[in-house]
Amino acid sequence: MKLVWSPERASKAYIDTVKSCELHQISSVAELISAMAAGWNGNLIVETWSRGGVITTSIGLAVASHHTGGRHICIVPDEESRSEYIEAMEKAGMSSEVIVGEAEEAMRGLIGIDFLVVDCRLNDFSRILRVAKLGHRGAVLVCKNANSKTVSNFRWRSVLDGGSRLVRSVFLPVGKGLDIAHVATSGGSSGSVKSESRWIKHIDPQSGEEYVIRR
Repeated sequence: MKLVWSPERASKAYIDTVKSCELHQISSVAELISAMAAGWNGNLIVETWSRGGVITTSIGLAVASHHTGGRHICIVPDEESRSEYIEAMEKAGMSSEVIVGEAEEAMRGLIGIDFLVVDCRLNDFSRILRVAKLGHRGAVLVCKNANSKTVSNFRWRSVLDGGSRLVRSVFLPVGKGLDIAHVATSGGSSGSVKSESRWIKHIDPQSGEEYVIRR
């Protein structure tokens, strides 16, 4: 089996995230990530979050998990972050599973991740990616707040183990930058099977710029 793209799920998640984030001025990243998580049918959606972080991404991922029937897990560093996170999500009418602890250690206990979002502002973000146990269908990995300096010093292949391979990656100047990779298991065929290309179109509501992502 492999990750299979569903444009219908992606579209529904995108619209629902727009509605859920309408009170937030900056939601373009959340909408795009939500559409991707739902479109790729994420069964185990994981993210990292810390106090003061933007909550809209979490809202988008919670919306996506609702459409896929999967789990949305957020890893936070301490109880203060947990309380702030839960309160913010409840205000948005959302809920997620929360794990308290060091992200790298917490990630070791999660098996079968197929959609992962990490914050490039964390010093250990590359180690978090390196220890993540990805699902047998492959996975989509997203680094948010990925500015040009971060991207220039980071290579996806450096964080993949022998059981995974990079199918494609892309950097998008959405929000503060998104670095996205589609990863397949080495024994899978998601990188070699030819299929009709699909596209995600996203318009940044602030700048009016249009971004098109090829699947």
